[in-house]
Amino acid sequence: MIQQHFSIQHLTTFKFPCTAEVFATFDSEASLIELLKQVPSTTPFMVLGGGSNVLFSPKYSGWILHNRCKGITLQNTSTSSVTIKVGAGETWHDFVLYCVENGYYGIENLSLIPGTVGASPIQNIGAYGVEVKDVIESVEGISLPTFERKTLYNKDCCFGYRDSIFKKELKGKFIITSVTFTLSLQKQLNTEYGAIQSTLKEMQIEQPTLKDISHAVITIRQSKLPDPSVIGNAGSFFKNPEITTHHFASLQSQFPTLPHYPGSRSEYIKIPAGWLIEKAGWKGKRKGNVGVHDKQALVLVNYGEGIGSELISLSKEIQQDVWEKFSIRLEAEVNIV
Repeated sequence: MIQQHFSIQHLTTFKFPCTAEVFATFDSEASLIELLKQVPSTTPFMVLGGGSNVLFSPKYSGWILHNRCKGITLQNTSTSSVTIKVGAGETWHDFVLYCVENGYYGIENLSLIPGTVGASPIQNIGAYGVEVKDVIESVEGISLPTFERKTLYNKDCCFGYRDSIFKKELKGKFIITSVTFTLSLQKQLNTEYGAIQSTLKEMQIEQPTLKDISHAVITIRQSKLPDPSVIGNAGSFFKNPEITTHHFASLQSQFPTLPHYPGSRSEYIKIPAGWLIEKAGWKGKRKGNVGVHDKQALVLVNYGEGIGSELISLSKEIQQDVWEKFSIRLEAEVNIV
């Protein structure tokens, strides 16, 4: 069904008011193509999944196409691995729980990440030492403007830190309808992340299972991040920036306890954006109806009556302040429309 002037406020985790000029859902590649044929060539449109990584202004002058492609299908099984094709409209955390319940290893560290399966390769979602690129075999979807069905294999996706070809060359040119994953049937757990180790210790678990790791990650995330159903947010708002080793050495001389991790490239160091924001004095700060979460400075929140433009303004203030204090430019992880 195609609807005019449709409110999508309930379809985003920020819960900001927003009205789409035209709204429609699709649950298959065929229904998607039929909708695309009806969108006027001069009219903007975008595909909405779980609405967990997008910030809208009060009005979207175009078409919103809501991805409702469902289904989890086993493709191949061997003695060591399983290949699963998943509809892009499936909820990511539900898929993780499905894998945990069935003994499929590889994405348990990505438990409780909001959003849909279709968004996972776009963002190359990651947490606690794991990135989804490590288990994606292929991404299927519709290519624009030809409406041709295409499959992109892992090597074609140009995965990087919170990045992929779908955010660059194929942005606005490819609509994901399903993702195929290869997961392990053999026990291989990633417990190197400090927070997981300490949480397992608090749980008095010495030999963790697949379910134990998922539960530990859920516990960590719930302790640090606000529930979107209670307070509007999109999780981490900014990417963790990478700076040169020379820049890092200069900052470390001023801030000896500056946390850091290896960068994605040699000669680069990754700095936690949350630390920079907190050190700049923004943690727990509120401006009108929006603010910075009091437990995690990387999370910007809507206290209930805010609008998207308020949060955009706040994010720009934070970016400017961090630049002035540390000469580091923060890049938004959230897609601002």
